[in-house]
Amino acid sequence: MRRLAGARVLVTGASGFLGRHVVEVLRARGADVLTPGHKDYDLTREAEVMRLYADLAPQLVVHLAAVVGGIGANRANPGRYFYDNLMMGVLLAEYGRQHGVEKLLAVGTICSYPKFAPVPFREESLWDGYPEETNAPYGLAKKMLLVQAQAYRAQYGFNMIHLLPVNLYGPGDNFHLETSHVIPALIRKCVEARERGAGSVVCWGDGSPTREFLYVTDCARAIVLALERYDSAEPVNLGVGKEIAIRELAALVAEATGFQGTFEWDASKPNGQPRRALDTSRAAARFGFRAEVDFPAGLAATVQWYLANRSA
Repeated sequence: MRRLAGARVLVTGASGFLGRHVVEVLRARGADVLTPGHKDYDLTREAEVMRLYADLAPQLVVHLAAVVGGIGANRANPGRYFYDNLMMGVLLAEYGRQHGVEKLLAVGTICSYPKFAPVPFREESLWDGYPEETNAPYGLAKKMLLVQAQAYRAQYGFNMIHLLPVNLYGPGDNFHLETSHVIPALIRKCVEARERGAGSVVCWGDGSPTREFLYVTDCARAIVLALERYDSAEPVNLGVGKEIAIRELAALVAEATGFQGTFEWDASKPNGQPRRALDTSRAAARFGFRAEVDFPAGLAATVQWYLANRSA
């Protein structure tokens, strides 16, 4: 087990939704957390990544920085989502290796799984097909970091690990309607519809796809556990092992926000991947992670945070 007290840990994306929670857990472990932002170093540029390592000399790296969004944002930015996500990870790993970083933890995405992967998704099926088309460029860019991790381990002995979290939610999420994921988008739509007295909310797709959701603090805890305890080549799923249909999710969000109207499903818009649910046994076996936050309680906390902070 790698003790984190006193360790110099670089966290990319530290100001983001997940990053803020990871930084909090690391500091509670006594780590010296380094949190540069995009204004300090552009991680898509080789010279900037070289400068980052020269300036900060981290012992451990947690790579969370990513360009992300929902289905609409992925459809509008496939080139950017591929290039930026690929280059950030590839450059951080290459120059981390050159600078003698002890360990680099890269956070991938469930979007890397094949569109029709058997449910629950098991890590062994990651290469059994092409990802869902609307977010394939993003998913494949992230999956290349797994290839890099395994290749660098084989050739250089570089300790790079790869985690695959499901959709995250919780306080501090992105509620912008053009770039948010499904839970914050539904929360905002329902709250605003209730306040306007609107009788309905329009949602993309037909409501049939399923998704799995992991509370952000659970994910942060899983990442730090893996940083401390996991040192192997195999990717590891992070989730709760339960799926929920989008129609059912919408009903739960309506109840949590007090919206009493109906949902109109726009079937001309894409559904995305048909089903998403993970086998989470490897995370439990390899580094003792099990999700703790109950979904209704997590959803209620997310709604409360949005209501208290939306003006900002």
